Amino acid sequence: MSYSAYRKGKPLQTVSTLEMLRKSIAALRREPVAEGSISAPASIGLVPTMGALHEGHLTLMRAARDQCDHVVASIFVNPTQFGEGEDLDAYPRQLAEDSAMLESVGVSLLWAPAVEAMYPGGPRSFASSISVRGVSEGLCGADRPGHFDGVATVVCKLFNQVQPDMAFFGEKDFQQLAVIRTMARDLDLTQPPAEQIIGVPTVREADGLAMSSRNRYLSPSDRAAAATLPAAMKATIAEIESGAPVNAALSALKSALLGAGFSSVDYASLADASTLAEITALDGGSARLLVAARIGGTRLIDNMPVD
Repeated sequence: MSYSAYRKGKPLQTVSTLEMLRKSIAALRREPVAEGSISAPASIGLVPTMGALHEGHLTLMRAARDQCDHVVASIFVNPTQFGEGEDLDAYPRQLAEDSAMLESVGVSLLWAPAVEAMYPGGPRSFASSISVRGVSEGLCGADRPGHFDGVATVVCKLFNQVQPDMAFFGEKDFQQLAVIRTMARDLDLTQPPAEQIIGVPTVREADGLAMSSRNRYLSPSDRAAAATLPAAMKATIAEIESGAPVNAALSALKSALLGAGFSSVDYASLADASTLAEITALDGGSARLLVAARIGGTRLIDNMPVD
């Protein structure tokens, strides 16, 4: 019997204290992964989220399910990665709906801690922080100072709490993925090691817009205009790959977005896919086009590979 069939019908377990999490993880390690199996310990894949789940998140859960014996998902709206004036209080929280979605794809365990469980004494009194230089400062890091310090710190905590064999992140947040991989490599993490931090390709709507929890903030007219973002990015990539000057192509991309109704373009950058260092010409290495733009008060990000 396959893992998926074995998990079918088993209820999702939800824990909110670190003590119960560790007990539950230990039990999952001992649990057979198929009826009649005696193999142990079982492998665990972690999918960290902030909730408000959509099909993109479920794709991560399925990827983890396909490669690991058990899937652990976390839902935690992390206050230390939100800057002043950002949407921490407005960020959607829908634990009941999210739990039902996780159960539908065979997730074994949901780690849903309160802020007090993650930051005893409160986030402002927390003395430790992880800063990942080089990949954090530019792009979204330039517009959101301290954001990636909060991301790296909370993800490191999640890794230490769950001790997964693998972890899964969406490539839509490509800079975040680079930050986490760099952190794992530099700190010699083993659960998971950097090479077992898996990037899963971006899941898109029918019109190409990358799925995001923030898409729900868009008005119908802004949502229609938002489809210009992936379309303009594809056109820009085609120009760059055909030999057009990078700076001119990026300038045309910004103009296309502003003409479509975007209020501003925070950045449009061609970067080395590993270091995120900005490049002005293709040199045979792996590159990425990364864009952040605002429409109707909502900030959208996207990225695509460039051959």
